[in-house]
Amino acid sequence: MAESASLDPADWVAARAQAHAMLDDMLDHMAGLREQPVWRTPTEAARAAIREPLPRGGQPLADIHRTFLDAVLPHTSGNAHPGFMGWVQGGGALAGMLAEMLAAGMNANVGGRDHMAIAVEQQVTAWTREMFGFPDTATGLFVTGSSQANFLAALVARTRRLGPTVRREGLPREGRLTAYASAAVHGCVARAMDMMGLGSQALRLIPCDARQRMDLDALAAAIARDRAAGAQPFLLVGTAGTVDVGAIDDLEALADLARDEGLHFHVDGAFGAMGVLAPSVAPRLRGLARADSLAFDWHKWGQAPYDAGYLLVRDGEAHRAAFAAEANYLQRLPRGLAAGDFWPCDYGSDLSRGFRALKVWFTLKAHGAQGLGRVVERCCGLARDLAGRIAAEPKLLLAAPVELNVVCFRHLGEPSDELNREIVMRLHEAGRVAPSLTRLDGRAVIRAAIVNHRTDERDIAALVEGVLEIGRECSSRHAA
Repeated sequence: MAESASLDPADWVAARAQAHAMLDDMLDHMAGLREQPVWRTPTEAARAAIREPLPRGGQPLADIHRTFLDAVLPHTSGNAHPGFMGWVQGGGALAGMLAEMLAAGMNANVGGRDHMAIAVEQQVTAWTREMFGFPDTATGLFVTGSSQANFLAALVARTRRLGPTVRREGLPREGRLTAYASAAVHGCVARAMDMMGLGSQALRLIPCDARQRMDLDALAAAIARDRAAGAQPFLLVGTAGTVDVGAIDDLEALADLARDEGLHFHVDGAFGAMGVLAPSVAPRLRGLARADSLAFDWHKWGQAPYDAGYLLVRDGEAHRAAFAAEANYLQRLPRGLAAGDFWPCDYGSDLSRGFRALKVWFTLKAHGAQGLGRVVERCCGLARDLAGRIAAEPKLLLAAPVELNVVCFRHLGEPSDELNREIVMRLHEAGRVAPSLTRLDGRAVIRAAIVNHRTDERDIAALVEGVLEIGRECSSRHAA
């Protein structure tokens, strides 16, 4: 008889013990995050530990785990740490981590068919519709992140404007499609125009006001110019939480304009959209419920582990019309595994899909919408605290209004751009806090994005103290 090719362990008792040890190590890691550096430079020894030829034979799981503990885990990107403020990345939570383990054990392909993973994703969609005030006919889809969700939304908008024949015949030679967004919109929106064959120049970047919100008069003028030139305006993208400063466009006014102009109104709410759960933020998101589609990330303020992007589309039939395609091997049956009235592969580009919904389902059930709303409130409160500390320091200057949870500021020492870049790099290397760097009005500024539910006043104080201390050191050396 041929040797078995099964990959299951020969000794389940030993495998169980090893699995428990691995889980315990991750629990210890999460429980001790504050005592660890935010980030460490990956050492050459760590890189060498994983650098090897293709394994030809198997290795004991315990040995592989040890390499992970020694070389990989100590050198994470740091976004789970309470001192991480560099980019808009959630910190994750225990419920979601455990759900990922369960989802991996199920190994479900959530592209379609009749099984409970599909039902769980549909339940999360129902909760999401309720959160954002969308109708019961709206459809939703888990994707990698808002970059993918924005791209899929643009395809829905294209198909709504040109009809389903565009999927067979391609884009028309005349009447170029044009889209509109603020100059502060995320770069993935221009990339979506590129990927759908329109070219990134089809996206008109509209100037912003002093609060980094889209200028409505400039928007109306741009649409009128394009119509006069024979173009076909088809998509208006509002932003709920801009990358640099967290600004929110006037979504109510954009919804009105999109209705009057016959445009698909999409909102990129990658992190800001979840402000609907926070009483102090929700009023600023009026108009979001009128969007034709919404992109956001559960892995940001939703605190689910990466990745868990999401697309919500008001008109479920228009959503399906943009992606559904027949295939002999995907025939639907009235009974059996091939039954089911909702196959996610009809609503996006992926047939093979992991069970992303489970970690969100667990996280929402464990903490509730109110618990996530408190995280949003807390993050915005810490941002205001940071802004107050900056205002009290003569050496620091707030570089933009604090709209949500993002604080941009700079040290006033000279040479300014070089100094602020150096401060950010040294803070990373010190491992206590990790802001990022961006540019506003042509100047390099330090950017703190407070997204992690673990962040508190100690981290805010450490950021200000660290910036001032490094600024003093660099300024004294420059003077010498």
